[in-house]
Amino acid sequence: MAYACRKRGIELTVYAGTTANPYKIDRIRALGAKVVLIGDDFDQAKLAAKKTAAESGIRMVVDSLDVETGQGAGTIGLELARFPERLDAVVVALGNGALACGVGVAMKEMSPGTRIVAVQAAGAPAMIESWQQRRIVSHDTMNTIADGIGIRVPIPECVSDMDGVIDDAYLVQDESVIASIRLAHEHLGLVLEPAGAASIAAVLENKSAFAGKTVAVVLCGGNLTPEQSRAWLG
Repeated sequence: MAYACRKRGIELTVYAGTTANPYKIDRIRALGAKVVLIGDDFDQAKLAAKKTAAESGIRMVVDSLDVETGQGAGTIGLELARFPERLDAVVVALGNGALACGVGVAMKEMSPGTRIVAVQAAGAPAMIESWQQRRIVSHDTMNTIADGIGIRVPIPECVSDMDGVIDDAYLVQDESVIASIRLAHEHLGLVLEPAGAASIAAVLENKSAFAGKTVAVVLCGGNLTPEQSRAWLG
């Protein structure tokens, strides 16, 4: 959003929780956006943003609720559908749903036999629980290093979007996420933030479910702070 708005000369204000990844916040500011840090997490910041948008009459873009965010993510699915081998499964992190559902909708159209597997952190399971129980399940707190997919209060429309698109879902432990960050760095030369490595963690924790299959894992997000890099990558 910051990149696109800067390119088009549009003012952008981004709301984030006070605990948001500082490296990510610095990168947003560097692209010209104003950042407001308020509340303890993403969901509290979103409530504050809604209030400001309503009072000022400025459009608020909500991840996964605004269809354009899912369409953008869907281009990943279009790319995966062109893979020369048939993919048995695509494993993708689940936050509010734009990424997982965007990729899933594209794959269902282009490769309907491919299973779409959504992944959340065990310490922030609200979206998967809501989808499985077919009702909105919210939590007062969350406990995970994967802040990029740390959703406490699901958007009802986004949970509904999962129906017919998501085939399976897994919750992963933070320890597996850290192991996945290290694996990606060692073998692929990639620096992944916790949310970006969650899909690998799902495969590590559920090896039998993916054994002998052609599986794509979507790796997104490389915002590691210097402290995280030292702790997890050495």
